[in-house]
Amino acid sequence: MAQQEVHYEIFARHGARGGWKLQDVATQRDAALDAARDLMAQEKATGVKVVKETYNTETGDYLTLKIFEDGHNKSKTDPGAEDVPNTLPCFKPDDLYSYHARATMARLLGDYLARHKLTVTELIHRADALEKFEATGTVYQHAIQKIAVAQASSTKKPVQQLIKELNDLATKAIHRVYRDERRNHFPTVAAGGFRALADKLSSAGDGAYVMNGAIARHLAGATGWEDKLVHLLAIMEEAADSSAGATLLLASVDGITAEILSGSAALHELIGCHDNLGDALTTLIHLFLGQTRPDMEPRDGLAILTRHFAADNLPAARTAIANRIMAELKSIKRLQDDALLDEIAVMKRIANKLVLGQGKYLSHDDLIAAFTMRSRRLVTYEALARFLETVETPDGKLEKLLLIEKAIIGAKNKRQLGTAVTPIVTSANFANFFHDGDKPVLARLKRLTELQKQVQASGLQDNQKYEISRDLDKIADEAAARARILEAIAARPVSHVEKVLTVLKLYNSGVLTQGRLSARAQDFILSHMAKPNFLADYVAHIARGDATPAPEAAKAELVEMLANAGITPEDGFSAFAA
Repeated sequence: MAQQEVHYEIFARHGARGGWKLQDVATQRDAALDAARDLMAQEKATGVKVVKETYNTETGDYLTLKIFEDGHNKSKTDPGAEDVPNTLPCFKPDDLYSYHARATMARLLGDYLARHKLTVTELIHRADALEKFEATGTVYQHAIQKIAVAQASSTKKPVQQLIKELNDLATKAIHRVYRDERRNHFPTVAAGGFRALADKLSSAGDGAYVMNGAIARHLAGATGWEDKLVHLLAIMEEAADSSAGATLLLASVDGITAEILSGSAALHELIGCHDNLGDALTTLIHLFLGQTRPDMEPRDGLAILTRHFAADNLPAARTAIANRIMAELKSIKRLQDDALLDEIAVMKRIANKLVLGQGKYLSHDDLIAAFTMRSRRLVTYEALARFLETVETPDGKLEKLLLIEKAIIGAKNKRQLGTAVTPIVTSANFANFFHDGDKPVLARLKRLTELQKQVQASGLQDNQKYEISRDLDKIADEAAARARILEAIAARPVSHVEKVLTVLKLYNSGVLTQGRLSARAQDFILSHMAKPNFLADYVAHIARGDATPAPEAAKAELVEMLANAGITPEDGFSAFAA
């Protein structure tokens, strides 16, 4: 029996005429409703809605249901219209063959088409398929009712009248196919004969209708989605030029191929089983980019399709794959079922590949939006808690979170991650780890300096970087004060020059964090440089044998070392007492 996975999508509308934009995804109903209400309460949107998405693991399709809407200027769309895409009113049977009408039918009849291994084009051009569909009764009438409810939202006609009109329209269209079937209007064409038919139909008013009917009849004997695809791509070989007949034939093949690739059940059969969504997406991306996989058979339908995508011969079919990739990226399902770092690695690999395909099928903005949405999955409280539960040390937790920061995009996601970092750094456990650790104090200080540099180089918000760096420096300063590091150097029975050079070595070794600890070390250096004859003592200290450097050269070398410690030349020169 098929299993169902449920998640809730939160949409927001901005402005009086703004469209719906996906803001977030939640796994819990209450959390989704609270998030939507919070957007309204904080006046971050003029309208919000929550949509429940139920995923059928067997067919790969989603069932959509709006469960909440609120706003200062609610749209005029009736709630019944939420379950179907926007549709254009149909007035005559030919309207049912338009792109939008076929897309609507694919959405409404997805389960039925998947069970019978049919595309929409086959259904509406084959009399035998329509007879079976009419016999279902419930499925047929349910589809009519949903379209009627959607159209009723923009008209003053009652739903029952629209249902009657749509029933009459559908009946006329079905009877038209029955009539055309009886008079052999759809020719039976053998492989290799479609080009001749296309040339003949290229100037006919119903050329596309007849061509699609002939192809639908040709596909009736196919044993599955793979077989259908191979048959279609074989027909395409006959459209090798840019004549009117070739254009007609290519459009029909491209449209039906796109319908196959838009169906989840067909796509699952074509790409095979995968251990996780990341592997399945990688296969789809290879297909989209026209990159042949080593395990493909030479005559494998997917291999042939990949070669056509590489040549950009099937724009509608390639668009269908691009749309599927974007939909899966925005879904709540994990790319990898293992550790979060594996999820990040897969996401980065997918992002690097998709960058190669951005253009007319995948826009840069759409890719950014998709990966921003997927990044949001990585910085939820639940995801981070699971990720950190196996990390034993507090510094390890901080470093792991900074690794996640490098992989995610979106200012809001970075800010969310920063809120998870702060409690770790300000916890008593973190401070105790560095104040009372088993490692030598200089090693602990160096670790704090490394973490501070990672924070400062991260993409966290500036105020968060400042606060976290300040907290790390506070811990380092307290650890150095407890160990009396500067006091111990000052108490040594050595010259002021050696004391200054010792502290400068601490800077060069990356032991001193920026902030209070560095400031104390700088004050220590400047106070000892102010001692009488410091520069002369420094020149004598660095003299090697008979090679005594000139005072100006020695001063320049010392100023350079001071600059590395954050001491300006002005402060350094003013400190010299002699």
